[in-house]
Amino acid sequence: MASHDAGDLARRLAENAEAVCRRYLSAGRRHGNYWLVGDVRNAPGRSLFVRLHDTANGRAGKWTDAQAGEHGDLLDVIRETLGLVDFRDVADEARAFLSLPHPDPAPSSRDRPAQERGPASSSEAARRLWAMSGPIAGTSVEAYLRRRDITILHGAGALRFHPHCYYRPDEDSPTQTWPAMIAAVTDLDGILTGVHRTWLAADGRGKAPVDHPRRALGGLLGHAVRFGVTADVLAAGEGIETVLSLRQVLPDLPLAACLSSAHLAALIFPPLLRRLYVLRDDDPAGDQALATLHARAEDAGIELVGLSPRLGDFNDDLRALGRGALRAILHPQLAPSDVARFLEAAGT
Repeated sequence: MASHDAGDLARRLAENAEAVCRRYLSAGRRHGNYWLVGDVRNAPGRSLFVRLHDTANGRAGKWTDAQAGEHGDLLDVIRETLGLVDFRDVADEARAFLSLPHPDPAPSSRDRPAQERGPASSSEAARRLWAMSGPIAGTSVEAYLRRRDITILHGAGALRFHPHCYYRPDEDSPTQTWPAMIAAVTDLDGILTGVHRTWLAADGRGKAPVDHPRRALGGLLGHAVRFGVTADVLAAGEGIETVLSLRQVLPDLPLAACLSSAHLAALIFPPLLRRLYVLRDDDPAGDQALATLHARAEDAGIELVGLSPRLGDFNDDLRALGRGALRAILHPQLAPSDVARFLEAAGT
């Protein structure tokens, strides 16, 4: 977007500063000529103040966070509270709020020469989105997982909730916002390399009614969404719900969700790993991932054991058959030492 378009949007938002604050900084309140709130991500508090009308000391729409030492305008407020990454999405949201028409479409980035495109910053965007998300307790994320019979959620700090995560079907479609489950993708040192988003229905009764309710952002290759600290034993699979289904009967077994068969095949092995359980997906891509992992594990001196569900996947087993049946399905597939260590130790 041209700078003068951004300036025009910022000016129009400033003319409606209080209405913008009431919409996007709803945790705050008005105090004289200022809107007070905790921070630009709409936390409760009084550290950040937004000027509502022009004064001799400054322009309307400008904000300062006294504690963080940050400042900006109302476009920044929209970006941060909604977790938007591309400025085009921020502009679309601002126009929607102001009831302005959309401009004529600019050429797609795919139509521009490579040297004209901006540098990729997906990992930075992933870190920003993670920072803007919060705990899942009492949210549509918890409701969504519980409807899938995933109720043992201690140690699930790799999952967060974002109430208004932006979704765009493609580059030429308007931005939507939906609640989302945000999963942290980390390396072996626990450093965030990316995030995975699952857009949800507002009540958590299922995924959002969009074409692609799951998308990743940032660096995934070799990394995973992790539950528990890995030492010598690890269970890895593709989907978050699949690996969390094992946690319902093996709560102390470290788990890694790699998010796709290709990323599962490329999983970087922890240095102390001696046995790797792989949650099999019964399809050609899953078979290929297992074969690739088997060859890599053999070269690294790691024992690889495939775990097979009775139905389509382990969440299907959990939901249709229950925890007792899932324990019985897993028992003969685990190494005897791990039966005692993880299955029997968990009780019934």
